[in-house]
Amino acid sequence: MNTTLDLVQLMEMEQRKRAQFINSISGFRSVALIGTTDTNGQTNLAIFSSIVHIGSNPPLLSFIMRPDSVERHTLTNIMDTGFYTINHINTHIYEKAHQTSARYPKNVSEFDAAQLTPSFKNGFVAPFVAESNIQIGMEFKERINTISKIEISSLKESISSYSARNGWQIEENKLVDLYKKSQGTKS
Repeated sequence: MNTTLDLVQLMEMEQRKRAQFINSISGFRSVALIGTTDTNGQTNLAIFSSIVHIGSNPPLLSFIMRPDSVERHTLTNIMDTGFYTINHINTHIYEKAHQTSARYPKNVSEFDAAQLTPSFKNGFVAPFVAESNIQIGMEFKERINTISKIEISSLKESISSYSARNGWQIEENKLVDLYKKSQGTKS
């Protein structure tokens, strides 16, 4: 039996169930850790599943940031310093990586809370995750705030000009450094 859900039915779902459902419908997504530091040297680490390739010449990556309706240390640090790192998660650190999604006060480093090691390389401002096999140094380029109109339709009903003013930001950034551990190195 096939099931069809329209926007009204989706919006009537219990909030947590709807969030889990919508978060999973785009399919498999990789996750990575974004490392930043503030202007005082306080490190920050956060897990992201919304990192995407934008272009290869020049090499550009992007990520989507939730609305900054609450304090977002990662976003603030990137805007203040202009730099951050993307660090791939491997089988040895995935449980620790998940711990970075908890809310910590600004003066608590998620590196410490998750028992991961910050690594500073070649004078790069933002910390890499030492335990990560792929480490990418990024330079901030542009912030795009989304305020758009979406056309939504289904077989049962058509809803046009649904206003999606949720305040998400898309960050376009330039890759500036890439580190990959050799095959013989344990992860």
